[in-house]
Amino acid sequence: MTYDRLVCANCAAPVSEGRCPVCRAHRARMQQEQDNPFAGLNPMALIALLAVLIAALALLAHQTA
Repeated sequence: MTYDRLVCANCAAPVSEGRCPVCRAHRARMQQEQDNPFAGLNPMALIALLAVLIAALALLAHQTA
């Protein structure tokens, strides 16, 4: 979710405007999360991605040996 659609519970203004300290803090945190490509993935998705990567590496090692 993007912060331009959120409404602050503290000041009832859009978070994207950053009117109060709560809005500004939440906006800054969400911008940091957008910079991290793995921020939106849940832990199970990360584990599944890691398992697929390990399986691919094992298959590659088996074919070259």
